[in-house]
Amino acid sequence: MAGETLLFLTGRLALPRLERVLQGLGRTNFDWAIEDIGVKVAALMTGEIIERRLTRPVAATRVVVPGRCRADLDRLSASFGVPFTRGPDELADLPAYLGRKGAPPDLSRHDMKIFAEIVDASALTIEDLAARAGSLRAAGADVIDLGCLPDTPFPHLEEAIAELKRLGLCVSVDSADRGELARATRAGADYLLSLTEETLDIAREGEAVPVLVPAIPHDMASLDRAIARAEAEGIRFLADPILDPIHFGFSASLARYHALRERHPGVEMLMGTGNLTELTDADTSGITAMLLGICSELSIRNLLVVHVSPHTRRTVEEHDAARRLMFAARADGALPRGYGAGLLQIHDTSPFAATPDELAAQQGAIRDRNWRIETAEDGIHLYNRDAHHVARDAFELFPHIAVDGDVGHAFYLGAELQKAEIAWRLGKRYAQDAPLDFGVAAPIPETDRTRLEAAGHTLKPKTADVRPDRDDPGGA
Repeated sequence: MAGETLLFLTGRLALPRLERVLQGLGRTNFDWAIEDIGVKVAALMTGEIIERRLTRPVAATRVVVPGRCRADLDRLSASFGVPFTRGPDELADLPAYLGRKGAPPDLSRHDMKIFAEIVDASALTIEDLAARAGSLRAAGADVIDLGCLPDTPFPHLEEAIAELKRLGLCVSVDSADRGELARATRAGADYLLSLTEETLDIAREGEAVPVLVPAIPHDMASLDRAIARAEAEGIRFLADPILDPIHFGFSASLARYHALRERHPGVEMLMGTGNLTELTDADTSGITAMLLGICSELSIRNLLVVHVSPHTRRTVEEHDAARRLMFAARADGALPRGYGAGLLQIHDTSPFAATPDELAAQQGAIRDRNWRIETAEDGIHLYNRDAHHVARDAFELFPHIAVDGDVGHAFYLGAELQKAEIAWRLGKRYAQDAPLDFGVAAPIPETDRTRLEAAGHTLKPKTADVRPDRDDPGGA
């Protein structure tokens, strides 16, 4: 690559991020340039489009097209008299493609505040509230929302607010009871959820910032009046048109958020995502990504997050990952792709590291009896110098394994093969001796695997040819 001039073809959406990635390489032993081929999405460029739009003559020694571009590169090379090559699918992988490490995506920044609700706060003791709040803060919450239950007294509300404030936490209180909201702001709460034009006077009883909602569901005129009144009285506030569940006004509620932003471009807004995450039987990472993409476009910088249903157990962590992903992509003027796998919990974008043919060639080159386990599109591959078996069910491989009574080795191979089957069925990347990566859904422990590997998975070798896998990091 030394002395080369590389020309990168791209589309409008990817152009700013491509520039950032290439500039982030610093000094290189090649020159580079970028040409926007005039399509919106880089992957949609075709050979015909490139033929028509690429400037001639090409002032480069090599042209790099996006990985998902399906153009005939041999034909383009012949047409332009310059070699065309296909780059990686994801811009995040471009530095590695160019032989450089590159800077990792910066996910340290975000501009959204997470309100994590404790829905049954009035039924919990001060000690339980403090413990729950600490867990929510560790997961990424910025504000602890104390949810008050209807017709349930909250005699220790003031004490709860004081304790959470003592722990350095920001506190909001969500109640339909005027008296509880008034007590909360007088006790030092930072936010009140949710006030209307009819209850806005409570905001004058303390310093808490009110979250304004329609006086009756879907009544945007009442929300506009509450906003106008708060602005006239100099009261800081957030506005929330309320997100409705699917089949109960979901799409119309999205339209209300959009309309409110158009009418009030400078107003701080809040969206409660629980009516989607809690009330839809679907994995929440994708729902969260979609909703926070909407928030990113509409500059909604406050999120009310709820965890009641067991399937939303990592919802705060998912919101935290999504807000960082959306901020980074927006800052780069890019699609939210290639910024990390925190929300790719079930499927991976590149599940297989090798093709079946590559694994067959690799099996032909090894010289020992240590079993290797890998996955490819056709299934689970189990191979050593003497054999190469492929199956889609881990149990189908059992007849081919002989470990001479080594119980530790047998247990290890069984565990790894079952893990490989799970990865293959889900379309996740499998690596022998490494845990599956489920993103923020199941964080990988940092110490357990290290301790296990130090002892060796196969315990003691039974023959000279079958050695512990620590002698061969790629096998067993």
